[in-house]
Amino acid sequence: MAPVDLSHLLSEEAKGRQPSALKSAFKYYGQPDLVFLGGGLPMADYFPWDKIVAYSPAPPFEDGIGAKPTGDHNTTVTELVKHQVEEYDVPLARSLQYGYTQGQPELIKFIKEHTELIHKLPYEDWDAIISVGNTQSWEAVLRTFVNKQESILVEEYTFSSAIETARALDVNFVPVPMDAFGIIPEKLDELLDNWDESKQGKKPKLLYTIATGQNPTGSSLSNERRAAIYKTACKHDFIIVEDEPYYFLQMEPYSKDASAPAKQTHEEFLNALVKSFLHLDTEGRVIRLDSFSKVLAPGTRLGWIVAQKTILERFVRLHEVSIQTASGFTQSIVSGLLGRWGQSGYIDWLIGLRKEYTIKRNVAIDTLEKFYPKQVGSFEPPIAGMFFTVNLDASKHPKFATEYESDPIKVETAVYEKSLEKGCLMIPGSWFRSPHFDSKGSTEIFFRGTYAAVPLDALSLGIDRFCQAVIAEYEL
Repeated sequence: MAPVDLSHLLSEEAKGRQPSALKSAFKYYGQPDLVFLGGGLPMADYFPWDKIVAYSPAPPFEDGIGAKPTGDHNTTVTELVKHQVEEYDVPLARSLQYGYTQGQPELIKFIKEHTELIHKLPYEDWDAIISVGNTQSWEAVLRTFVNKQESILVEEYTFSSAIETARALDVNFVPVPMDAFGIIPEKLDELLDNWDESKQGKKPKLLYTIATGQNPTGSSLSNERRAAIYKTACKHDFIIVEDEPYYFLQMEPYSKDASAPAKQTHEEFLNALVKSFLHLDTEGRVIRLDSFSKVLAPGTRLGWIVAQKTILERFVRLHEVSIQTASGFTQSIVSGLLGRWGQSGYIDWLIGLRKEYTIKRNVAIDTLEKFYPKQVGSFEPPIAGMFFTVNLDASKHPKFATEYESDPIKVETAVYEKSLEKGCLMIPGSWFRSPHFDSKGSTEIFFRGTYAAVPLDALSLGIDRFCQAVIAEYEL
């Protein structure tokens, strides 16, 4: 099965990019009996690093993150040297050199095996390329598909950096209605059915969604909603950009005073994952942005993009004249780690992360259940990600109609300042509001918190303080 040709959706900027003549010469680099004098490539002999040694826990991780490893050794040693040692080792002589814009072959191989294992794409001719994280990947998507003043679909509330990335490229934002469980598919279809090109210009080319553990709301799209959204994408001919750094931080639904989650087998873990848009993609109209930031470390600055090959070729052209490639050190270290873990060991690690985040989510919600004043607000326990939100009805504030002039944002600001006084910082929801989103007179406000950033005792203390701030501000 071949993917649908979506080249008609490319931006004029993307269509105009040509292969770099200099970069095209790199295919000859390293060939035997060829003296490569075609580029400004310093010799590997002049690199000041001969070896990097990285120590990491050895799989399997049967009892979760932080537990004593149960492999043959407490640590597994990755030696990164100029010449290849193991199957997934990227030799420093190559990773620290120019070239390989798509990414080092060993790392790409692991990522493609991982993608096939998890997502099982239903079409052929897909591929993956390395990026320096999802924000850079999103910027590359915009530059590849969207011209100035064209429109993109975004969630009503979304990651503020993603908005600023798009705003800088002079695009128009079309907010898509959401509820506590993410995008409402019927509202998306209705919005596009009623699109008036004479007034609104061309229909949007892209839908940007953080589908799992959404930032900031913590919502997650169900399999049924994803299928309905994909159907709408095919109907109205747009691309779904799924930004999924939190995908593997999925949890069981919250239950009060729950014990630590039971250990899962690999099969149970994989079967419990919500299906990605990639898994539904029979036409090749999904671009998936993935990252190691939330499952290994943000400072790796290493991510990848999965899409049909003809689309990714345009991304490679862009990367040739922008990032060139991700850090060679990072690619060598991460590839060496994952290669020694194997796909099985990596899943062990992800299962351990799931356990840790489930415990932290449960503590956060247990604390809210105990202290949050439900007479003025509510909360929905998340089933994925790093964030939770607490809702407040601004109209229930005793000064709403007087001192605060019936303005929910003034109530939001007052609660924010009161929480700082009490010693807790949570982020006001209005900071994530998509441009052109009209709340239509709603008096509901919300705050975003995270259970990822602090130990459990500090997490409980911070949430308690926030709850006390709400109680004090609402004069309860």
